[in-house]
Amino acid sequence: MPIHAFMKTRKVEAVYVTEYETFDEVAADLPNFIDNVYNATRLHSALGYLSLNQFEERNAAPRSKRAA
Repeated sequence: MPIHAFMKTRKVEAVYVTEYETFDEVAADLPNFIDNVYNATRLHSALGYLSLNQFEERNAAPRSKRAA
């Protein structure tokens, strides 16, 4: 996703609905937004309407055990 599209999503889904006092508060909340909203709950049409976390879980390469 291009950065401008991500920033629009961030503004619409977090910044506009939260009463931040300063830009520092917005910046400090960014990791929370990425981990708990964008990756965990936001559905992406390009991924078959799965969240990024769901997509990664379903498409993760199986872990193989190696002999030591």
